Amino acid sequence: MTKISTPGFSRRTLLKTSATAALIAAVKTAFPSGAFAAAAGPETPGAKLGFIALTDAAPLIIAAEKGLFAKHGMPDVEVGKQASWGATRDNLVLGGAANGIDGAHILSPMPYLMHTGKVTQNSKPVPMALIARLNLDSQGISVAKEYAETGVQLDASKLKEAFAKKKAAGNEVKVAMTFPGGTHDLWLRYWLAAGGIDPNTDVSTIVVPPPQMVANMKVGNMDAFCVGEPWNEQLVNQGIGFTACTTGELWKGHPEKALGMRADWVEKNPNAAKAILMAVMEAQQWCEDMANKEEMSDLLGKRQWLNAPAKDVLGRLKGDINYGNGRDVKATGLQMKFWKDEASYPFKSHDSWFMAENIRWGTFAPDTDIKAIVDQVNREDLWREAAKDLGVAAADIPATSSRGKETFFDGKVFDPEDPSAYLNSLTIKAAS
Repeated sequence: MTKISTPGFSRRTLLKTSATAALIAAVKTAFPSGAFAAAAGPETPGAKLGFIALTDAAPLIIAAEKGLFAKHGMPDVEVGKQASWGATRDNLVLGGAANGIDGAHILSPMPYLMHTGKVTQNSKPVPMALIARLNLDSQGISVAKEYAETGVQLDASKLKEAFAKKKAAGNEVKVAMTFPGGTHDLWLRYWLAAGGIDPNTDVSTIVVPPPQMVANMKVGNMDAFCVGEPWNEQLVNQGIGFTACTTGELWKGHPEKALGMRADWVEKNPNAAKAILMAVMEAQQWCEDMANKEEMSDLLGKRQWLNAPAKDVLGRLKGDINYGNGRDVKATGLQMKFWKDEASYPFKSHDSWFMAENIRWGTFAPDTDIKAIVDQVNREDLWREAAKDLGVAAADIPATSSRGKETFFDGKVFDPEDPSAYLNSLTIKAAS
């Protein structure tokens, strides 16, 4: 049985060495065509993985709940709740050996921000490896109830006058995201800028951990926020605000969370990294099945995981979106994808967009060599090896590491072969 831990990790291991050996032997017998048959077993039986209380942590949670880490030879994997993305970063900097973590459910840009020292203490780089994507789509941009009359949805420009009026009255307009340079920061900025609202000058951007978004909007600490589920759904269910749009409406099929690991851990334990990947990929396939959504919502809702009512999890997991403010749409096709549409494969072209957007907003210099950094961090080669050992059909393994050109809701096009052209096409930006 995989160990499940709550905030912080116990120094005690769940299984004694003899018990671990016995379990591995049993797993070998039960799964003769698993990870052990294809290659040498994992170099270590365990790893410490972090997660944030979000629906898109499901692949790690389900892999733990269903015993998939043990199935692939990793019975001592610990999956521990992190208080915030900042805590995830700090524990990755420490590493598992120093009572931190070895890897995590993570915002896709974060391994790049850590690898280059952009978000670490004293700007010290922490070499990172991005080894899988965990999901596509299904984040939300939600707005306080006081803006209901604007009718704002995908077009953020409907908020421009209301925000300007609030500022003119001497009040701060605050929009919240979960980590500077992370996905929610980038979705929120893209949406505002596309509506003619400059996120650097027209509003104040604040950082709030995902599980604290609803409570903060309830007491009036923010005007809008971008976060993953189930928190947008919970906001609507509690009647505190409404969802203007989901991020899949900004960019259908967009990459979201990733499985990030310390690069030194991956280099030291390549077979173990592959075993973790196989467990997570198998969990992603289970999560994708619509028949599993209700059980999945019940499991995710548990106290040690999301600590949220299953009803706050289930709706958007199925693609039924109650936006609030009078809009309730069934079967939108905007549900979170875990395996479908090559959701698990970490396309390098997608990481190039995250890098480009962080150039746009001044986190990286305009002359940053995007391709070089993506090649250092993105380990899609490991994903391919794991997929092959897992028996993933060749048709489900992308032919190349680029998904090609991507088109956004406002007509902008990102060509991963020419990020500069994309950046030049944008009107509102911080980068020169």
